[in-house]
Amino acid sequence: MKIFLTGVTGYIGKRLLIQLLEEGHHVVCSVRDKNRFGLKLFKEKLNQIEVIENDFLDVNSLNTIPQDIEAAYYLIHSMSSSEGDFQEKEKISAENFRHALEKTSVKQVIFLTGIINEQKLSKHLQSRKNVEEALKSSVYSLTSLRAGIIVGSGSASFEIIRDLVEKLPVMITPKWLNTKCQPIAIRNVMQFLVGVLGKEFTYNQNYDIAGTDILTYKEMLLQYAEIRGLKRHIFIVPVMTPKLSSYWLYFVTSTSYFLAKNLVDSMKIDVVAQQNTLAEQLNIHLFSYQEAIRQAFDKIKQNDVLSSWFDSFSNQFHSRQVWQYLEVPDEGCFKDVREIKVDDEAATLERIFSIGGKTGWYYADFLWRIRGFLDKLFGGVGLRRGRRNVNHLEAGDSVDFWRVLYADRDKKRLLLFAEMKLPGEAWLEFKIKNGILHQEATFRPLGLSGRLYWYSVLPFHGLIFNGMLKKLAGK
Repeated sequence: MKIFLTGVTGYIGKRLLIQLLEEGHHVVCSVRDKNRFGLKLFKEKLNQIEVIENDFLDVNSLNTIPQDIEAAYYLIHSMSSSEGDFQEKEKISAENFRHALEKTSVKQVIFLTGIINEQKLSKHLQSRKNVEEALKSSVYSLTSLRAGIIVGSGSASFEIIRDLVEKLPVMITPKWLNTKCQPIAIRNVMQFLVGVLGKEFTYNQNYDIAGTDILTYKEMLLQYAEIRGLKRHIFIVPVMTPKLSSYWLYFVTSTSYFLAKNLVDSMKIDVVAQQNTLAEQLNIHLFSYQEAIRQAFDKIKQNDVLSSWFDSFSNQFHSRQVWQYLEVPDEGCFKDVREIKVDDEAATLERIFSIGGKTGWYYADFLWRIRGFLDKLFGGVGLRRGRRNVNHLEAGDSVDFWRVLYADRDKKRLLLFAEMKLPGEAWLEFKIKNGILHQEATFRPLGLSGRLYWYSVLPFHGLIFNGMLKKLAGK
């Protein structure tokens, strides 16, 4: 079957693509930037993949969608967006998608959304409901799968829970921790997404999909602690406002402030599934919350996390057109250029591609942590994102407060772009040529504040970058 897949570089989309390829389908991958799409991961399935560029907020970019597609997945959302009214943008995106797909031969569109059974919905869930309405068509059939909290290695929910429980022996928490939800394992989500494909009895139907347990958020935290063998105490106070709750999540966990704000807004509402027989009809065994947690840790222990919510790009990142900077600029830039001879290129390359996350930055890590803390204070991402895989990187991956623009072991080059709060733009590049490791930090300042920033951190560069260069070279 020829399938049109949106959101392919996101947490769900990347995993779904792998499943669809394993099933033998031909998949047309819709992306906003081809540079972001890592084809190397699918080198054995390249004959089954077609990559096209689309932006569903730009009607003119949708002419490249093939006419002969048979099914499509709509996995586009803007929950972590800080730009304007994301509800309006989500609705326009869905309407443009519908109009474009109605010109093709598509028979079924599958939409993954949130559980929306309550009368009063959060801004995020109301937007999801509006998108579902906007996707309905008389030309094709819509199948809507409504999920609550998704638990899996790399999922936003799992990483936030892990941050809270691993770091805080005692938690003073807001009252929304008593809200009920029905989490679902990422493995079950994938089974449902693939299972409804082409099933006519699911056409023009919606289904709540969820695991076996109905829990409060407090119970989810405590059960996680039990699995990890940790003693945790949680005290709920009624005085914590939504804004204060958002800041609490933002500073304690690795989430962005805007995602924390939308999460807190959604967590005030019970998210419990309405019963249906879809799991039985598709022969899907539903996992409990504790089983989902254990499955997530199995993947982490095996260093086999396929995708992470950290790696999803915001609209702001795309609007900056950062991919045009794959070639690092020279004009109007400050540079810190260093080089050193290496005796073992393979070992040095391994260290380069393992940088950041748990590995750290090889020298003066405490200074990197201070910079990460300051970044958090000013609304940045900080260092807590880490990295998806311990020793593998591809374009689009996050590495602490950097984003990978280029990663090629064969060409011995890694290029990172800074996502921390800066009065300008910054790159960090590593490459090996003729036995020489070249390390180059580039900063393009914005106005006087950018220039003052560069000179204020210059003394630290001499310490950090020189020490890091030597460690990478194994000296």
